[in-house]
Amino acid sequence: MTARTTTPRPTAFAVWLIIAGVIGWIAAFALTMERMKLLADPNATAACDISLLVQCGANLQSWQGSVFGFPNPILGLTGWMAPVVVGVALLAGARFARWFWLLFGLGITGAFAFVIWLISQSVFVLGTLCPWCMVTWAVTFPTFFAVAVHLLRIGAIPVPERVQAAADRLMAWVPLMAIGGLAVVGLIAQLHLNWIAEF
Repeated sequence: MTARTTTPRPTAFAVWLIIAGVIGWIAAFALTMERMKLLADPNATAACDISLLVQCGANLQSWQGSVFGFPNPILGLTGWMAPVVVGVALLAGARFARWFWLLFGLGITGAFAFVIWLISQSVFVLGTLCPWCMVTWAVTFPTFFAVAVHLLRIGAIPVPERVQAAADRLMAWVPLMAIGGLAVVGLIAQLHLNWIAEF
């Protein structure tokens, strides 16, 4: 079973997946290089260490930075390629089966949940704001919302047609949804870390 075949090619959605994937991959690559630098010399200072509050080093060297036994950025190096591949395929006219969209959505949801957990650890436990991590947050939020809405509008998630139509209209609001989500993160960080005073 495939998703709605009458749906026009989702060009804007595909382009965003490519952009987000590239930006996310660049952030993951930068963090991977910083982690390798710190592994080679534990006394070194990461290039993204700006202050006690704004830094990558504490995050990379914490247990939260290697949840699965290897540096988290390696997940980004592999995971962010998926949106790029899907985006390019969509621009080329590919149509995916429902099971593919559900697996893709599950992967994006897992990434979003992991990022939310990392945000909580960064703000409430480590007390830091990692610059490259924040770049990842900035592309993960809109990607999650865009994929979730897309799955609804093409019927990959079984919903009535009126819900699909509403989701199609909702896609235009994804940027505002993402900004709202990130604003909540910024507010929480401000209340707990008073980060504005650091700039």
